[in-house]
Amino acid sequence: MVRKSLVVFAICTSVALAISLATAGDIPSGANLSASAIVDRNVAARGGLQAWRAVQTMSMEGKLGAGGNQRATLPVRPQGPTPSLNEIPQRPVNETQLPFVMELKRPRKMRVELVFKGQTAIQVFDGANGWKLRPFLNRRAVEPYTEQEMKSAAMQADLDGPLVDYAAKGTQVELDGVEKVEDRDTYKVKLTMKNGQSIHVWIDAQSFLETKIEGQPRRLDGEYHPVEVYYRDYRPVNGLQIPYVLETKVLPLAQKSPGVRNTPVPVEKIVIEKVAVNPILDGSLFSKPADGVVQKTK
Repeated sequence: MVRKSLVVFAICTSVALAISLATAGDIPSGANLSASAIVDRNVAARGGLQAWRAVQTMSMEGKLGAGGNQRATLPVRPQGPTPSLNEIPQRPVNETQLPFVMELKRPRKMRVELVFKGQTAIQVFDGANGWKLRPFLNRRAVEPYTEQEMKSAAMQADLDGPLVDYAAKGTQVELDGVEKVEDRDTYKVKLTMKNGQSIHVWIDAQSFLETKIEGQPRRLDGEYHPVEVYYRDYRPVNGLQIPYVLETKVLPLAQKSPGVRNTPVPVEKIVIEKVAVNPILDGSLFSKPADGVVQKTK
């Protein structure tokens, strides 16, 4: 549960990648565009460089889908009397909708509160270090991020995403071709960060808004699976366009041997219900409490 929520939230911080759908309609698509030209049009479509530089904080509220499992149960040969169907535990099909609040502040600070079983879990990254509180696991003391959690947090972009001011951030961009994403032409752009890690972003060839982004690989059954996050349902907020639905898809691996079934993982959805641009956020929200007592934001 915690590993899943961290991955989703790390991915969720890049929600600020999509801006100004209305202005995007005035930007013509074109062939033979360079990667830098595509990114420039993306930033213009999202509201412009100066508009994003003016955004210092952002908060989001919504619900995170967790716990649903529509994968088929692998057949197991019974060792004793054949049990009835009522005796076989069934996986829950529908996701549980968990309320969350996410608060972002430059540079690269993030705080997430997630309500689970009537208790509030908290995850905080201050741009350099991370800590968490997980009362639903009967862990009442503040704990530091694990090594893997720190790697995921270090990969997250600032609230304006990895494309705005990419050169100043030490990122290199290159075009990896044009691909169809849900029957629409998109530019597949590769971003190589200054630490050497790379991700791909797919930009719509008409609107120049992000269609999807490559997420952190997910470990399932002992192997890492590629992850993609789709942006949907753009809505205006203070002149900006924000995707209110993010869908995470864990992709199957290539078939290694005949007869081995690669069961699909259901889509995970984040639905954003409220967005605030430049709210006042106290710096203490992103600090580890010295006494171990966590103050809620609400």
